[in-house]
Amino acid sequence: MKVLVIGGGGREHALAWKLAQSPRVHKVFVAPGNGGTALDPRMANVPISDVAALADFAQTEKIGMTVVGPEVALAAGVVDEFRARGMRIFGPTQAAAQLESSKAFAKDFMKRHKIPTAAYETFSDAAQAHAYVDEMGTPIVIKADGLAAGKGVVVAMSLDEAHQAVDWMLLDNKLGVQHNADGARVVIEEFLVGEEASFIVMVDGRNILALATSQDHKRLLDADQGPNTGGMGAYSPAPVVTPNIHAKVMQDIIRPTVDGMRRDGIPFTGFLYAGLMIDAKGGVKTLEFNTRMGDPETQPIMMRLKSDLLQVLQHATDGTLDQVTLDWDRRVALGVVMASAGYPLDPKKGDAIRGLPAETEDCKVFHAGTATATGPNGSVVTSGGRVLCVTALGDSVRNAQQRAYDAAQGIQYAGMQYRHDIGYRAIKRTQQV
Repeated sequence: MKVLVIGGGGREHALAWKLAQSPRVHKVFVAPGNGGTALDPRMANVPISDVAALADFAQTEKIGMTVVGPEVALAAGVVDEFRARGMRIFGPTQAAAQLESSKAFAKDFMKRHKIPTAAYETFSDAAQAHAYVDEMGTPIVIKADGLAAGKGVVVAMSLDEAHQAVDWMLLDNKLGVQHNADGARVVIEEFLVGEEASFIVMVDGRNILALATSQDHKRLLDADQGPNTGGMGAYSPAPVVTPNIHAKVMQDIIRPTVDGMRRDGIPFTGFLYAGLMIDAKGGVKTLEFNTRMGDPETQPIMMRLKSDLLQVLQHATDGTLDQVTLDWDRRVALGVVMASAGYPLDPKKGDAIRGLPAETEDCKVFHAGTATATGPNGSVVTSGGRVLCVTALGDSVRNAQQRAYDAAQGIQYAGMQYRHDIGYRAIKRTQQV
């Protein structure tokens, strides 16, 4: 079978890598792909991003399964287009993808269906937003109502920072937000205290299949300092998600969301990602929804998945996820994101990457912002903010961490930056037990 993965980041490389391992898959097309997918003989990059053109390609190539990686394609209605042509695709419709593409839609949905989340107000008028910030004080969270490649959230610890974020999102659009039809809006939320975790499930419209838990590191610098990014590393499983918390999330957040979307006439299919805040007493609230796999959470999750991903996707598109039991590697997987100079606001591109290690059974470098340079040597160069995700398996978080950082140390390109403490929360938690 031929398979198509839509997207070109680290998440898509990991999905394509896993799908290529299925004995029933003989070619994985990645649109548009990156330098890593270009170098894998089992994969072929397709320089297409337009929705109709993607559907045309899938029809011409007789693609048997398509899986959507990025939020932009979902918000553009790629699932609706493929389904209208009778093709098998896994992802939410354009209407269902509003859970991610519109923070205001998601917050109103959660309020309506009594799904625990932070208190909030929505604003399109900057003066009113500024007045609300002054009234509420800090810390406070400012979110752009639109897609911003993981950079549309500012956790403001000072009034100056909060007011600047409002102006960035409503007036200047320095974060490059893809505004929704009703123009620029911000959601301003109460600041929640606790530990974050990523809870990702697959949904076929009714049935829910939970994936392995994971934890992302959003801040650019060690010890969770610096600006928010799309994610600087992740590991799986996340020990903060205990069996009791797992059951609570399924009962209070995931199931009501899937049932609520169906009752609202917008049945949800695809990957559903709930960003969680877990407090010291085990209380859980929803920070946000994504309507696709997380990045960089996908990389460690795919490293741990032992089941045939193609078979799982076929059940998901047939509406039979209740018949699936996933098989996971018992080991920990940990991924370290290597970013370019200037990331997240002004990433530098075009720098040659040297020292990429060969893939081993317990270590894999997934590409994100890379491209193959023209010329006889076919070298790999940086082409985006998050460049690579060095992902390793180990018997413990510390063991996986050591392997990932050992591999990362041999990689070189100008201005590279990465955190040196991915997994520190899990290590700290095990030390406390």
